[in-house]
Amino acid sequence: MADALTTARGTWARWPAAVRVGVLYVAARLVTAGFFAAAAAASGPASRFGADAGVGDLLLGWDAQWYWFIAVNGYPTTLPLTDTGLVAENAWAFMPLYPYLAAALGTVLGGWPVAAVVISLVSGYAAAFVLYRLLRLRLDRSASTWAVVFFVAGPLAGLFHVAYAETLFLVWLFLALSALVRRRFAWLYLLIPLMGFTRPGVLAFSLLLALYGIWRWVQRRRDPLPAVQVVHIVATGLLAAIVGFSWQVIAAVVTADPGAYLATELAWRRNWIQEAEPHFFPFDGFLAATAFWSSMWGWPVWLGYVLLAALVAAAAWALLFSRSVRRLGMEMRLWSASYLLYLLAVFFPQSSLFRLLVPLSVLWGALAVPRHPAWRIGVLLLGLAGQWWWIYNMYGLANTIWQIP
Repeated sequence: MADALTTARGTWARWPAAVRVGVLYVAARLVTAGFFAAAAAASGPASRFGADAGVGDLLLGWDAQWYWFIAVNGYPTTLPLTDTGLVAENAWAFMPLYPYLAAALGTVLGGWPVAAVVISLVSGYAAAFVLYRLLRLRLDRSASTWAVVFFVAGPLAGLFHVAYAETLFLVWLFLALSALVRRRFAWLYLLIPLMGFTRPGVLAFSLLLALYGIWRWVQRRRDPLPAVQVVHIVATGLLAAIVGFSWQVIAAVVTADPGAYLATELAWRRNWIQEAEPHFFPFDGFLAATAFWSSMWGWPVWLGYVLLAALVAAAAWALLFSRSVRRLGMEMRLWSASYLLYLLAVFFPQSSLFRLLVPLSVLWGALAVPRHPAWRIGVLLLGLAGQWWWIYNMYGLANTIWQIP
């Protein structure tokens, strides 16, 4: 038995990384497919999908409908309004690369729905492989492999199946982080626009480049900072900022409304908070949501603020002092800090917050560093349990207020 196990491990180790990641990815996708089948069977009259939901209905539900609408109809030139005259939810909240790519691929794959799911699945594998290569720059093969296992089988692994832009965004993001770590800055001029027009979040990458430039400048005596790298860091940081704000400009030009994009984003907030005159201030969303959810759950508002401060402090401590996180390297730590700060500045937290944390998947590497098998198996089991909980709630129960992916 021991000889057979040793032989199997030796064979596994000799396989190319792309094959090993592929085997893990396919195995994880079979588990997730079973979870979706069970969630479809559990869908009832109170669910968004109804009592007769099939797996296909779930994969094409929620925001996938908006991507489908964009692929078929494009973006509105006149913003739709509610009965009270406020801007209603509309397609300008979603970036164009994913729906249009699926529309193009759908011409040879039998339609947009099939192509959209195929893109998510294929992009998921590509993201897993690039994540492995990225983590191997800092971690050993065992830790990098386990990090990929946590990634492909974790709580948000349902996103590899649904018609969302997340996995395509992760491919660009992991490639961009890899380029930054390797200091191959020229690739960022391509990857930043791809990120920016796939999903919101590229402004966090602009912040990352600003912090990275400061860090490199401080470290320049130990780690020389050539003038050409200074130019690339500044130029790509500015490019990320320009791309990040460009969609607002495009929406304003097409609709002839300077506030079109912001008003569109605030339309979703009205599902929870009714505002006579919607407004946006950085970090206001988290503060308003803390008060809202505290009142909904019967907590004192001050307790909600204390818990929010504790979460922020815990995240800051982990990024600054956790030995496992520090092993990932400064680039991945700065990305995680930049993205968390971005979310704090712009997002109104509700159940979609879980999905929006997926770009922090590089941090799976920190959880994979401890070598004890019991730890890694425990993290994997918790990830699978969280995955079922997320799929069952967001796609089985699928309540339009409390369970939104």
